[in-house]
Amino acid sequence: MKDIILALVAGGLVGAIFGKVGLPIPAPANVAGLMGIAGIMLGYIASTKFF
Repeated sequence: MKDIILALVAGGLVGAIFGKVGLPIPAPANVAGLMGIAGIMLGYIASTKFF
């Protein structure tokens, strides 16, 4: 759980910095992009545990 909270805080800081500098966020801006990232993560987990 600690890892999740630290990742969320780090992501929030990076997002705030990108916002202040005026750069686009370094992440997908829509649900389809987020689902793609989730799919990559789930595929990786499945390949390390089942294949």
